[in-house]
Amino acid sequence: MRGQLVRLHRWLGVATALFLFVAGLTGAIIAWDHELDAALNPSFFKARTAGPALSGLELARRVEAADPRVQVTYLPLAAEPGHTLQMMVLPRTNPATREPYKLDFNQIAVDPATGEVQGRREWGAFSLSRINLLPFVYKLHYTLHLPFTGGVDLGVWLMGVVGIIWLFDSVIALWLSFPSVKSWRKSFAFRFGRGGYALTFDLHRSGGVWIWGLLLMVALTSVSMNLAAPVVRPIVSMFSTLTPDPINNPEIARAPQPGDGVLSRERILQIAEEAGKAQHIAAPPGGIYYAEFVHAYGVGFFQTGNDHGDMGLGNPWMYWDTATGKLLGRQIPGKGTAGDIFMQVQYPLHSGRILGIGGRILISAVGIAVAVLSATGLLIWLKKLNARRRAAHKPDEAQKAPVTREPGRTPARPREEIAAE
Repeated sequence: MRGQLVRLHRWLGVATALFLFVAGLTGAIIAWDHELDAALNPSFFKARTAGPALSGLELARRVEAADPRVQVTYLPLAAEPGHTLQMMVLPRTNPATREPYKLDFNQIAVDPATGEVQGRREWGAFSLSRINLLPFVYKLHYTLHLPFTGGVDLGVWLMGVVGIIWLFDSVIALWLSFPSVKSWRKSFAFRFGRGGYALTFDLHRSGGVWIWGLLLMVALTSVSMNLAAPVVRPIVSMFSTLTPDPINNPEIARAPQPGDGVLSRERILQIAEEAGKAQHIAAPPGGIYYAEFVHAYGVGFFQTGNDHGDMGLGNPWMYWDTATGKLLGRQIPGKGTAGDIFMQVQYPLHSGRILGIGGRILISAVGIAVAVLSATGLLIWLKKLNARRRAAHKPDEAQKAPVTREPGRTPARPREEIAAE
């Protein structure tokens, strides 16, 4: 049984090592994406004008009036002092061609005092330029920049499946890391004095044991982040009722119909303010999102600058039909069924933001550790592969090998390493 688990762990690890190496390093970086992005691109984040700031609604009106090709889809309602106000935009339909206008950007940075567009970029573009670097790394983390084909986001699905394999393999790895009750202490030790292969082995085995709980949590939340609708929500719904919302419920979500009107942002925000008070939400409406594909507005409740939800379970969001103003759903952190709260906690755990700055530091360190575990696992596999190949060329020596070791292993290796292969 143990031998079968060793082989399964070996091949699952090899299959996912490269993906986890990339995910670990990029995850360590994007724990600080906003700060790093601002440091790399001050002209995109720092406002040029020191005058009084206009409201987000007024800035959106000015942007859309200045460039009729664009439609603001995500809008913070106020800018941080001294900062630009960053909006997400999509192209409107060209009435002459009935096709969307061609745009080479989907995010803009606006001077809050004048409404002037200071910068443009396509968030998530496959580009290593300075302006696009952090969004590139962010998207690489969960999609590898693989294409969206046939209605399927290949990268999201691939990394979700890698997360499932990682979750399963983590359980196997913990079992293999403790070959016997008497030698359990060795599974926590690092032989720094030995160096070489011994240290590589300990970094992989003992390193994984020390942070096993964190690794399991990151693996589980990675699956929840990438495969929430097709995998995780159906499983969770078997144990607890999930409150529907327009993003995850096709019975609520609908495409725009001919003749549908679109309520103004101002009207939706009036409705949102009343709904926020009724739900006893302390924060005011902080951002508004127009999701044309489901014909819905989403309003997030947060203080200016806290749109990332930097502590706890994140920000409350509520959704309304764009034509009628009918409430479609709400996501209030800490409220709802057990299944609702389980889903709410996934991103805060995965990003570390549930614990604020300390959690982000921890997640960044775990990301580096995942990359180290992946690299050491590959080095161990390559060493054993070379040993097996050498043994294949020396059949006579292989026949003389002790029964306690497999072909290709050198007698000098400690027995606990053989057991934990």
